[in-house]
Amino acid sequence: MGAPQRQGWGAKVIERLAHDLRTAFPEMKGFSPRNLKCMRSFAQAWPDDEFVQAVLAQLPWYHQLALLDKLSTPETRRWYAAQAIQHNWSRNVLVMQIETRLLERSGSAVTNFEASLPKPQSDLARESLKDPYRFDFLGLTDEAQEREVEHALVKHVTEFLLELGAGFAFVGRQVMLNVGGDEFFIDLLFYHLKLRCYVVIELKGGKFKPEHLGQLGFYLTAVDMQVKAEQDNPTIGLLLCKTKNKVVAEYALRDTAQPIGVAEYQLIESLPAALQTSLPSIEQIESELGGGE
Repeated sequence: MGAPQRQGWGAKVIERLAHDLRTAFPEMKGFSPRNLKCMRSFAQAWPDDEFVQAVLAQLPWYHQLALLDKLSTPETRRWYAAQAIQHNWSRNVLVMQIETRLLERSGSAVTNFEASLPKPQSDLARESLKDPYRFDFLGLTDEAQEREVEHALVKHVTEFLLELGAGFAFVGRQVMLNVGGDEFFIDLLFYHLKLRCYVVIELKGGKFKPEHLGQLGFYLTAVDMQVKAEQDNPTIGLLLCKTKNKVVAEYALRDTAQPIGVAEYQLIESLPAALQTSLPSIEQIESELGGGE
């Protein structure tokens, strides 16, 4: 009995096949054992030739490897593949969106859009919001105050826009509105290119409270009266809180006529107290660095 038969199917088949292919086609590349294993996994994962030719053909090979490596079901792979094509994601962005569970977070904010916006805008608006929003890129802990988070979001506006999703355009921070001689300041103002409307984002450093909606609703009215053009759709509000009781948010939004969504945002978790006390302070580090001067 020959060696391949004694070893059984699969023991060295891919390695031998890779060797035979390289020998038969010496001028062609891509026949490494690893690549052949990826090709086999690809064929098993995508039996639908029509989908492969119509959709996956638009994605580079390393994007497709990320879909195979990071995701286990055809449905989730199809969703992320479509998003990567639609938004022209790089491979790194695709991996980041998968690892931060974009699919599970998309369209999950508590909103009243179904009652306050006409279709299909209500569906698009709901799909444009997430819950929770991930602000790990700011490098802030849960002790950060509202203004610290707001300032850091503007400083890292590129990453912030990526987390908000496609369609958001940054207008300004602490946008001043003069109403009857009194000045009011909106935390963050955006314009959504697909929804064709302004989006007012307010940050709250604690738990959601129903009274937060009153302030945000006032800002929406002011933007509609003073900023919105005639061709723009009604302004949408997004209230970002550290935590929320979903039922309380749903009750609070039920009688609110203006289109508002409520979602949580997440920062880096606080360090344990024991670890905090063992770490040097900024002053100590600066003193050490400047010790030789």
